[in-house]
Amino acid sequence: MPSPYRAIFAAPGSKAFSTAGFLGRMPLSMMGIGVVTMVSQITGRYGLAGALAATLAMAAAVFGPQISRLVDRYGQRRVLRPATLVSVAAVTGLLVCAQQRWPDWTLFVFAAGVGCVPSVGAMTRARWADIYRGSPRELHTAYAWESIVDEVCFIFGPIISIGLSTAWFPEAGPLIAGVFLATGVFWLTAQRATEPVPHPKSAQSRGSALRSPGLQVLVVTFVATGTIFGAVDVATVAFAEEQGHKAAASLVLAVYALGSCLAGAVFGLMHLKGRPSTTWLVGVCVMAVSMIPLQLAGNLPFLAVALFVAGLSVAPTMVTTMALVEQHVPRAELTEGMSWTGTGLAVGVALGSSAAGWVVDASGAEAAFVVPVVAGALAAAVAFLGYRRLSKPAPTGGRGEDERHLRTDDDERVA
Repeated sequence: MPSPYRAIFAAPGSKAFSTAGFLGRMPLSMMGIGVVTMVSQITGRYGLAGALAATLAMAAAVFGPQISRLVDRYGQRRVLRPATLVSVAAVTGLLVCAQQRWPDWTLFVFAAGVGCVPSVGAMTRARWADIYRGSPRELHTAYAWESIVDEVCFIFGPIISIGLSTAWFPEAGPLIAGVFLATGVFWLTAQRATEPVPHPKSAQSRGSALRSPGLQVLVVTFVATGTIFGAVDVATVAFAEEQGHKAAASLVLAVYALGSCLAGAVFGLMHLKGRPSTTWLVGVCVMAVSMIPLQLAGNLPFLAVALFVAGLSVAPTMVTTMALVEQHVPRAELTEGMSWTGTGLAVGVALGSSAAGWVVDASGAEAAFVVPVVAGALAAAVAFLGYRRLSKPAPTGGRGEDERHLRTDDDERVA
């Protein structure tokens, strides 16, 4: 491990909570694609599969920020464990409904319940922000590390989910995702020493973190970005099936994540001196352009190469996004602010999965790759229009707020 990454893990407890966060985030890459694979195998209906994945993502978009807001007020342990139990129970109901071929509406009810899953990535990033408050270089590396962890999840998650559902039984992918969720969250919340101190009075007085104009730009852009991800997932699974190698879809999607993982690892070693907002804008535009070659995919090897190149812009953009959230959201609302970016992605994934599913049913898999191209163009347009809001940190932004709360937090820890 390069020295900057080794240095951040000198903090006590950092290895343990990062590992727990990795397990808790595996469902992020397993659940949606697992539901698509399960339902398409059982019913052969990609439209229904995409709609269920969209329902799950939309429910996560609704519940996620509210769970994170409660975490800011009451702490991770008190909130995450009950939320996780609800989500795991809903996963169980969804699998039973699918296996028993119950009516479609029952699938949608339980898919919505699965969306009660907490944003584990926001929880681990909040712990890093608490540890390295006032140390931007270390925090940049920590955010890069967490993006690497995200991409490792997306490398192995689809392989595990699709592989188990195709080789074992259709419900296996979502089932194992639920096991990962419960294990990761309960292990994470057992680690009290690194849990950020809640801010109940501050969080209640300010209202939602989404009132920040800068955060609004990030969230709307991430809706379009999530549309890219959701459409690519569904279109890739359908394309692989048309090519006669449905299980290979997991490997192709893993290559997409691998490109992002490698780029994130390199980006974490860099310490750019320019504005984060400029770096972010460039990343969004590169991501949009990288969707164009997907239109030329005539076989799985070409698609894999195109997605690897497209993935190179993903992790650096995500890392810069977290730095911008910290600049534009008060410390007492940081977990919620980070969750809102995940909400934007979740809404986009819902739209992308649904749109791509209907296009596959109507015109075939290759036509569905038009969806991420359109979404990329929208992301770039929103990023350009909102750039001025992001170019200057808000007066009540994260680091300034950190300094004002530092002594209070230390006093609370002593007490």
